[in-house]
Amino acid sequence: QVRLVESGGELVQPGGSLTLSCVAIEGTLGGLTLGWFRQYPGKEREFLAGISWNSLTKHYADSLEDRFTISRDNDRNMAYLQMNSLKPEDTAMYFCAASHFTVAHAMGVLARWDYWGQGTQVTVSA
Repeated sequence: QVRLVESGGELVQPGGSLTLSCVAIEGTLGGLTLGWFRQYPGKEREFLAGISWNSLTKHYADSLEDRFTISRDNDRNMAYLQMNSLKPEDTAMYFCAASHFTVAHAMGVLARWDYWGQGTQVTVSA
């Protein structure tokens, strides 16, 4: 069993940067694919980025325009999402997740992500 907790969400101005963190407070992230998602009110969670257990493979949603970077630190049992050039439309609840599937096989298939955090709110506004 893996329990994930996100942090780092806050109010930020347009054009600003933010780094979200995700820590496993139970279990270990080693060997698992990690991912970040966001969810708008009333909408389904959308895949943003995924990273393989050894950090060698990363996938990003095309819509991100290279503004976000996913990383992980297996020694610390943590994952990160660096977000740059934030826009008001980035305002959403952000979730980290872990999967036993590879990044390519998990990605946007929500059912293939086995563990989820509770989310952290990011608000981009002047």
